[in-house]
Amino acid sequence: MTVRPPSSHARPTSPAHPAALALAACAACGGTPGAQAPWLVDATAAVGLDGLAHRPFSREFHMADSMGGGCALFDLEGDGDLDLYLVRGGAAGSGAPNLLLRQEADGQFVPAEGGGGAADTGCGMGVAVGDVDNDGDLDLYVTNLGPDRLLRNLGGGRFEDVSEEAGVATAGWGASAGFVDYDGDGFLDLFVTRYLAYDHDAARRGSDGLTDFPGPQRFDGLPDVLYRNQGDGTFRDVSAEAGIGARAGKGLGLGLGDLDGDGRVDAFVANDGEANFAWLQVAPGRFEERALALGLAFNGVGRAEAGMGVAAGDVDGDGREEWLLTHLAGETNTLYRQRRGGGFADETPGSGLGAASSDRTGFGVDWLDLELDGDLDLAVADGRIQRGPAPASAAGGDWAAYAEAGLLFLNQGACRFELLSCDRAGALSVSGVGRGLATGDLDRDGDVDLVLTFADGSVRLLRNEAPRHGRPLAVVALDPKLGREVPGAVVLLESGGRLQHRTVSRCRGYLSSGDGAVYFGLTAPVDGLRVRWPDGRGESFAPPTSDQTVVLRKGTGS
Repeated sequence: MTVRPPSSHARPTSPAHPAALALAACAACGGTPGAQAPWLVDATAAVGLDGLAHRPFSREFHMADSMGGGCALFDLEGDGDLDLYLVRGGAAGSGAPNLLLRQEADGQFVPAEGGGGAADTGCGMGVAVGDVDNDGDLDLYVTNLGPDRLLRNLGGGRFEDVSEEAGVATAGWGASAGFVDYDGDGFLDLFVTRYLAYDHDAARRGSDGLTDFPGPQRFDGLPDVLYRNQGDGTFRDVSAEAGIGARAGKGLGLGLGDLDGDGRVDAFVANDGEANFAWLQVAPGRFEERALALGLAFNGVGRAEAGMGVAAGDVDGDGREEWLLTHLAGETNTLYRQRRGGGFADETPGSGLGAASSDRTGFGVDWLDLELDGDLDLAVADGRIQRGPAPASAAGGDWAAYAEAGLLFLNQGACRFELLSCDRAGALSVSGVGRGLATGDLDRDGDVDLVLTFADGSVRLLRNEAPRHGRPLAVVALDPKLGREVPGAVVLLESGGRLQHRTVSRCRGYLSSGDGAVYFGLTAPVDGLRVRWPDGRGESFAPPTSDQTVVLRKGTGS
């Protein structure tokens, strides 16, 4: 794991996105162009990401073409900048090799020479990031419709494919994945959600033919997979003995965290059109599925929804995490609020998140403090899976019939949110077939920026230019003995009588991985800073005295 050094200055901000797109976006959502400066500014061209070849639209209507792909933000070379990995594969040769892009000192993204050994050409879906061998750099796990790939970081910006020898070349249709040390042995293990037992020939023989992308209803789901890191460069599939393999589902989104407050790592899986899974670690290494008992299996009226993206965050400041799932048009994105006595309740009605999302199909999602006021706001990437009328802000071509504008919500406190108008949402309101979303401080100015991927293989970088109501603080929770960040660590910050709670996890959203630091907005001096490590140990650290990136090293607190 590489710690990013504090930055005393930010790079110059990019120009706003083209006026034509801004006008079209505002027309599409009913806003008034130019009424307010955009909070999210399209910096795609300014950083050299606008020239990527798009995936052509195929009349084969292979389902995988409409579902991927994700992206990852991570520091490839230890130079303090966030680099980018894009999963770009499609079915039947419709995609392109996955792309590793290195961020230069001037903020430009440049493809790694020769693909950097990471140009997988499978039918790509998602990517997970973690230091699997504790050598100080970050490795990649790529999920595919077909064998998945583990790419070991060799240093110097290059990777090697070690999937077969590591024993993690999962067959079937892999979707989201995440690294976490569930057994506390010091090595990162791997959880992989799997989607459908898909057969394209069978789909084409269906009674309605294939005049659009098929849905998941006609195919069986697959069991998810848990791999235990053996610490010698190999993994062992422990799904059956751990209990994870006991049930099949149609897993897409994945969240890793403590769902029941017992200090053990659990897994929350968003299933498509079926009850979600909440895999609780009820004993060391033993999981049981308890989503129904926790109130996470269905929405508040007892219906299964088309789960895609997953995001966890303490949105009401009570020290307990809420979970947000994105869903299909005709449903709503669903907010599960954690109750004081345990379990969750669907708090979508009255939250302001429901009505605005009911006509959209949500995929990528994440919580972020846009304006640094100390609470978590919400960004959602939207895009249809079946065609509809093309919005005014969509680019032309066949993909336009699947395009939708993303949504940006401002936290008003007490689990209530305001949908921001398109002039404030800025570039997120420019329609596209949104899929992956990853967050991190890309320009090192202290606030969190966004990268979005789209079904046509394109990408957008959205720079956060929201008005600031506080000061930024980034925190890295590091285990110096392992030389890496600690997924599952909980950072608790007290400031101005408020508690902010962040869990370290790169695994969030849909098929994507974000930065490993956790970010806070400060409107008052820090009164207390604590870490609750996954092994149950708690430590307090001296409050930071200035805006910076703070590294909290396990064993050095009180």
